[in-house]
Amino acid sequence: MEPPVPPPPEEQQQPPRPRSHTVTTTSSSFTANLSASSSTLAYDREFLRTLPGLLMVTEIVLGLLVWTLIAGTEYFLYPAFGWVMFVAVFYWVLTVFFLIIYMTMTYTRIPQVPWTTVGLCFNGSAFILYLIAAIVDASSVTKELDRHNYNSWAASSFFAFVVTSCYAGNTYFSFISWRSRTLQ
Repeated sequence: MEPPVPPPPEEQQQPPRPRSHTVTTTSSSFTANLSASSSTLAYDREFLRTLPGLLMVTEIVLGLLVWTLIAGTEYFLYPAFGWVMFVAVFYWVLTVFFLIIYMTMTYTRIPQVPWTTVGLCFNGSAFILYLIAAIVDASSVTKELDRHNYNSWAASSFFAFVVTSCYAGNTYFSFISWRSRTLQ
């Protein structure tokens, strides 16, 4: 193996090239723009202190409890519990999504979306489908069906009705907001 060839002497003695001002300016303007845009990122702490915010947090916590109680059983053997599981997980994910939208005030940055109508449709559909799921859940719980999972299914049924009432409350508040928006 041959030793590496040293570079020619004229390249060794050249001073380092000065930095381009364009790159530095672009970099610093990018940093300034980045810091300016992140400082405009809003966070609404007061939303969690409102009744719709509290209902939304309750929907998330108890909705998680509903689908966790069902997921810990052999629900896949019974189609009724599969339906309850679908509704609970689907609306749990969407509720977390809407909580993030409300907490970060994203709705103020996207004015093209009719947020009051979207909120009314979301909460109304969640109320109706959760009510159906809670009724299906309650009517499917029997000791004859499966003694081992009875307590989990009974608890999930109770919490499904509680979550349904939370979505009913948020549907009411969404309707009031939607109605006041359409009257203007």
